[in-house]
Amino acid sequence: MSESALTVNGEPRSLDDVATHTTALDWLRGRGLSGSKEGCAEGECGACAMLLATPSADGGTTWTPVNACLVPVYALDGQEIVTAEGLGDRDHLHPVQEKLAEAGGSQCGYCTPGFVCSMAGEYYRADRPSTQESTGTCAEHGPNGFDLHALSGNLCRCTGYRPIRDAAYALGSPEDDDPLRQRLAQPAPSAVATDVEVGGSRFVRPASLEDTLRILRDEPDALLVAGSTDWGVEVNLRGRRAPFVVAIEQLDELRDLTVTDEAIEIGAALSLSEVEKRLGDTVPLLAELLPQFASRLIRNRATFGGNLGTGSPIGDTPPALLALGARLVLASAGPDDGIVEREVELSDYFTGYRQTIRQPGELIRSVRIPRPLARVTAFHKIAKRRFDDISSVAVAFALDIDGGVVTAAKIGLGGVAATPLRALATEAALVGRPWSIETIRAASEVLGAEGTPMSDHRASAEYRALMLNTALLKLYSRNPAPDMDSSIESKEVPA
Repeated sequence: MSESALTVNGEPRSLDDVATHTTALDWLRGRGLSGSKEGCAEGECGACAMLLATPSADGGTTWTPVNACLVPVYALDGQEIVTAEGLGDRDHLHPVQEKLAEAGGSQCGYCTPGFVCSMAGEYYRADRPSTQESTGTCAEHGPNGFDLHALSGNLCRCTGYRPIRDAAYALGSPEDDDPLRQRLAQPAPSAVATDVEVGGSRFVRPASLEDTLRILRDEPDALLVAGSTDWGVEVNLRGRRAPFVVAIEQLDELRDLTVTDEAIEIGAALSLSEVEKRLGDTVPLLAELLPQFASRLIRNRATFGGNLGTGSPIGDTPPALLALGARLVLASAGPDDGIVEREVELSDYFTGYRQTIRQPGELIRSVRIPRPLARVTAFHKIAKRRFDDISSVAVAFALDIDGGVVTAAKIGLGGVAATPLRALATEAALVGRPWSIETIRAASEVLGAEGTPMSDHRASAEYRALMLNTALLKLYSRNPAPDMDSSIESKEVPA
């Protein structure tokens, strides 16, 4: 077993003899870097945010903000991070820190280091327009091109968001001699194979997919971890521990994204932020969903594979993928140590509450979305907050309408049953019928009776049924035309 190490604020630090469940936040604070704070311990407040060096499309580096409270520190073996302490000090403040101080963007200061790191990530974003290039402000973008959604995962209890926003919108562009800007031109650290055992618990990052599948074949109870946005919560709030953890988020074989005339294939370990950026509006349903998925801090780590692998009935991606008719590619080790794959319909994947057809020794390799795509799509998320919240109900639509008649329909639902599901009865009530208010009203009654909604702290069963009942009416109000002539198939993935 090789020595594990991590570069923090430009200095190498050893990870040896740390318990395998230790989060990056606990590890940092245990070594005197107490700028990062624990507010919620579940990735909702952003007080623990730090910057992680990740690869950019041009072979350089991107400073990506992530929640330190969720990332296992051994998942950062060989990687490079910057905390609030690494941005500036009391004598030489970083430009982000200066603007926050000038605008009065901090009172108690507890959340401020997290805001600083998230703002710094946006400050160094390579494609952020300069002040001269920006065309002006809108509700969520400043005159300097600052995207306010970069702060969607950071919460403040005392300052109020106006001075924080003012500080963000007052930022200029990094100077040429800024060390963190200069660092962007150099490659990000490559993933390194990791194998550590401490106190009877083991953490492994295999070197390849074949190695991973061999481990899973021999250790079928091993816990697979990608972004750790779900498992990190279990560790922090429920005290869960795993004797054997296998990290897969940096396996190249799980990070491809390919587009052909027949399908769009998304690697299971590609972060949702990467999918969002690389797909653009190629899949309008996903382009509508992804900005509503948790926060930017979470999307920078969360993956399709993780969201599907947990089998949760309230994950946001399953309803959209069900509506898109997605299929999953499951991989396992063959008898000769090769890779065996099987493809399954997502609609057949969920078998019960947090149960799926995935067998011991298998992992999700990729998600395949068939083409052509439906012409009319929409994603409706009903939650108590607009952003950074869990759905009470999620509904995804994918319809084809030709000559004023519904020729095809797929509807995915989340939060209304023990599993995500297709609204098959509602689909049958739409197909072959005119796209009219009469059809919509009749089908809405069917949709309102789909699933088996229950009451909990997020919503009552009656409320969930009512939200289903009104979803089609909302879709129709936005797409009242009898025929949809425009096709999305001409849209391409940005280079």
